[in-house]
Amino acid sequence: MKQIRLFSGLFTVGFWTLASRILGFLREILLTAYIGPGPVMDAFVAAFRLPNMFRRFFAEGAFNAAFVPMFSKRLEGDENAEGFAQDAFNLLAVAVLALVGLAMVFMPALVWITAEGFYGDERFDLAVDYGYVVFPYILFMSLAALFSGVLNATGRFAAAAAAPVLLNIFACTALIAAAAMGGDVIRWLIAVIPLAGIAQLALVWVATERAGIRIRPGLPKLSPEMRRMVRIAVPAALAMGVTQVNLVVGQLVASKTEKAVSWLFAADRLYQLPLGVVGIAVGIVLLPDLSRRLRAGDKDGARNAFSRAGEFTLLLTIPSTVAFVVLPNPIVSVLFERGQFSAEDTTATALAVAVYGIGLPAFMLQKLLQPLFFAREDTRSPFHYAIVAMIVNAGLAFGLYPLVGWIAPAIAASTAGWAMVALLAIGARRMGEEARFDARFKRRAWRIVAASLGMGVVLYAAIHLFGWTFQLPGWRYLALILLIKVAAASYFFLGHLFGAFEVSEFKKALRRS
Repeated sequence: MKQIRLFSGLFTVGFWTLASRILGFLREILLTAYIGPGPVMDAFVAAFRLPNMFRRFFAEGAFNAAFVPMFSKRLEGDENAEGFAQDAFNLLAVAVLALVGLAMVFMPALVWITAEGFYGDERFDLAVDYGYVVFPYILFMSLAALFSGVLNATGRFAAAAAAPVLLNIFACTALIAAAAMGGDVIRWLIAVIPLAGIAQLALVWVATERAGIRIRPGLPKLSPEMRRMVRIAVPAALAMGVTQVNLVVGQLVASKTEKAVSWLFAADRLYQLPLGVVGIAVGIVLLPDLSRRLRAGDKDGARNAFSRAGEFTLLLTIPSTVAFVVLPNPIVSVLFERGQFSAEDTTATALAVAVYGIGLPAFMLQKLLQPLFFAREDTRSPFHYAIVAMIVNAGLAFGLYPLVGWIAPAIAASTAGWAMVALLAIGARRMGEEARFDARFKRRAWRIVAASLGMGVVLYAAIHLFGWTFQLPGWRYLALILLIKVAAASYFFLGHLFGAFEVSEFKKALRRS
């Protein structure tokens, strides 16, 4: 049995996710430059969010939260894991096909439910039109997520982590080609999204075949195992999809203000970079590792894996949070302010980035804590916690809107994120020592925070001394690069000085990956 190497897996998934997010930034930069915040971009964001929201429920969220631990344990015990994956594939395919069919019939209702503020203006019809084209993307991505779960459970992370890169390659190519040829940029972008889904599915399907696991389409069977998996998956749907639900609630509130959906979307793309690289990597690698260690009775190994994943999370999360709070305007200005994206858009988006930044550690810690429950096939507890978090989010989003306006959804999302973390942490106390951080984590955690705060002080001083360079034509790019270098140098210097980490640990992990 191939053992999962935690840090190697984290760096592999993190590397490919980083590549995907960088290309995703290029996609958003092109989108905001060619189209800019306004009716067309608002409509695209609302339409594209629909398949992505359901994907969290049917694939990377609910389904994989149930599928991966059960598959991992059968793989560890040599209990016909391939047959289990085959049955799961057939069941998932039929369920998602039914969802796609319903969405095609009720697309106007879906848009109205998630972006009611669009109703009565051009954004509504555009979003419905775009939705018909992009929604089938969920079918390919849901099936791709199942194959990715199989690969992750066997310790093969590269293909599954690389697959999302294809979407951004397709999207960037379409945007650039449309602009160069004088085509309708948004139409070209929408048309390639389902094609990218097919390419992603093909990549992980072939990789699964090469891993020695053969899966073919067939009729679904509601065997006792499948019924049990569904019972686990249903509560996990909300537990894993709470962030997406909160985003949709935020979109519903923001749709009442012109351009607000676009501003929040751009800010969301920024904080999703570290969340994708670290949080998602931790969740993907930690879940199968914990499942297999618990099946083998290796409690010490499970605690070590949990604690090391926690260190990895804090190492990159806390400095990212500090940077988003201290430098939101320079970051947004350099990344997005060009073409149709104005200085006014930069100011608004930067405010959202700072607010989301405060919630970033919470979103990360959710990815760390949820596998503790899912590895034990407990999806009901996170489900109950998610209900509370959703109530907090909705109450604040709607309640604060009359007071603070369009920024209310960002405040609500960050607050709800911390509420969810608090509930997960309290719930994990009953699991024993393997669900508690070890002495090394506790020793290093406060040092990581101290190094990050020290980095923040250095950045604050630098931006006040040299911030004027961002006003010079062409200099803002160089100025941001220098600020990033200052941030990295100060963080690694202080981190090493305080004993937050050892540079040799990064070198070893990189060699293993």
